[in-house]
Amino acid sequence: MKVVILAGGYGTRLNEETKEKPKPLVEIGQMPILWHIMKNYSFYKINDFVICAGYKQEKIKEYFLSKFEHKIIIEKSRYIQIKIIQNNTDPWMVTVVDTGLETMTGGRLKKVKDFVNNETFCFTYGDTLNDVNIKELINFHKNSEGFVTVTACQPPGKFGILDIKDNKVIQFMEKPKGDGNWVNGGYFVLEPTIFDYIDNDATVWEETPLQNLTKEGQVSAFKHYGFYQPMDTIYERNILETIWKSGNVKWKMWT
Repeated sequence: MKVVILAGGYGTRLNEETKEKPKPLVEIGQMPILWHIMKNYSFYKINDFVICAGYKQEKIKEYFLSKFEHKIIIEKSRYIQIKIIQNNTDPWMVTVVDTGLETMTGGRLKKVKDFVNNETFCFTYGDTLNDVNIKELINFHKNSEGFVTVTACQPPGKFGILDIKDNKVIQFMEKPKGDGNWVNGGYFVLEPTIFDYIDNDATVWEETPLQNLTKEGQVSAFKHYGFYQPMDTIYERNILETIWKSGNVKWKMWT
């Protein structure tokens, strides 16, 4: 099974880091967040990655070509396929596809249609970490009989909550879970039929395609109660870095 990873946006809300590199190469524990995501899929023996690059896409290619012993399988103007062959890492096959600077999420996904071989595939964002059980997610998708399974997560609260009565704090909760609502946590499993719902480069995956698929009853939610943390801002990047330094790295399933 292949994993398609969105890695082409500008990352403007993290511009402290993304002036020189694409957001998926922003480091947590001295390794790009993209590497952390790929390591988690590798833990479940999924090692074939298709990376939808765009902004500073050459930096992503350079990362794999310079940091790992590798063999270039094929290189064209639009994409490069690299096989990682060094012994101390996972046996990755990495295809980096230039999906354009201004292409939206749905458009990027459709541009890699030919790389998933008309088979069920995983799909996620290049800026989000969690500890979802990928094997259970895939099995859930197979049993759902729909075209889309999305991992539903509950985001952490950003602020401590004060319960106040008569000007006295009677309860203090430091950064509890959010308001109980479920959000799109990424980590999809998709059927190739979904490409029929994407019109062009301007299509946003999370808007018309997912809305239409939902109306047709084709979208299932795999509820994940564990760790979930996106990295949209420097504040959230620092949260992940602090967790890494603590040694209690909740998303790290590999050894």
